[in-house]
Amino acid sequence: MVEKLTEDERKAAYAELNEWTPVEGRDAIQRKFVFSNFSEAWGFMTRVAVEAERTDHHPEWFNVWATVDITLSTHECDGLSMRDVALARFIDKIA
Repeated sequence: MVEKLTEDERKAAYAELNEWTPVEGRDAIQRKFVFSNFSEAWGFMTRVAVEAERTDHHPEWFNVWATVDITLSTHECDGLSMRDVALARFIDKIA
């Protein structure tokens, strides 16, 4: 069973993932990525998609040309979990 982050885990995650921001009205985090062109954005999304499939944890995202907006939340617990933190770490690493 996937559990929501505790307050201590949430504080640590926000400190570590400082470019991710809380989503108003939801227990989720979001971040915008801007690349130099569509191909770079698409390549980034492909790498995230492979990791999402590997971990069975899929982001909500929106892409327009060189911009990718990503929202992370875990449906099983209706909020932020360590799955979101792990995927955000991976995304930050490859961005």
